[in-house]
Amino acid sequence: MPAPFVLFGRDHLIVLALAFAAPLALAAVTRRGERLQRFVRFGLAAMLIGNWIFWYLLFWRRGWLTWGDALPLNLCDWTNAAVIWALLRKNQAAYALGYFWALAGTLQGLITPDTPYDFPEIRFVIFSIFHAGIIAAVLYLTFGARMRPYASGLPRVVLWSLVYAAAAGLADWQLGVNYGFLRAKPAGATIFDYLAPWPWYVAELPLLGIASLLIWYAPWFVADRISGAQSSRERP
Repeated sequence: MPAPFVLFGRDHLIVLALAFAAPLALAAVTRRGERLQRFVRFGLAAMLIGNWIFWYLLFWRRGWLTWGDALPLNLCDWTNAAVIWALLRKNQAAYALGYFWALAGTLQGLITPDTPYDFPEIRFVIFSIFHAGIIAAVLYLTFGARMRPYASGLPRVVLWSLVYAAAAGLADWQLGVNYGFLRAKPAGATIFDYLAPWPWYVAELPLLGIASLLIWYAPWFVADRISGAQSSRERP
């Protein structure tokens, strides 16, 4: 019998550390080499694609697929798709979606994983690669490929977030499932625990999303203000 998952246990902490340390180390090594950057970007994309396919094959072979997880309607699924496209094409719109969705959503999933067992159980491995891989990819694109979000892209992120909520909500209504946690809170300890009971917390989610958007854009806003002030002082 596999060991049960331990929140912030050794295996969980190792995954968290790798999600941040690995992309930053790769960024430092490849920062000035476009060919090396492309190699890392394509490697990360291949890892995310391969892990996604393997997840479907494993769950199908073992009879674990249900309407509640077979459809790519978790926010992390959409984040994964956006990040893969950004890795392959250095697409700014896909990067912005991946950046905000990963840091506002996937990071929460990585901190409070929804997985029953610890390493080396296969579901722990797949879950860790999926969520840590997304975070690592976003960090590498930011610090290695030197991409960043811009204020002009924020409305697009909001629009696509509403499209996701509508798609997840429709599936939940028609199939009686719980994509986007719109019909029930997660079973484990998450930030949802601090929200109102169902269904009232659903109305709080857009506010939480806007707050997350502002929090994760704030460093770039401050950096732009500082850069603009320095440029003004340097003008004759």
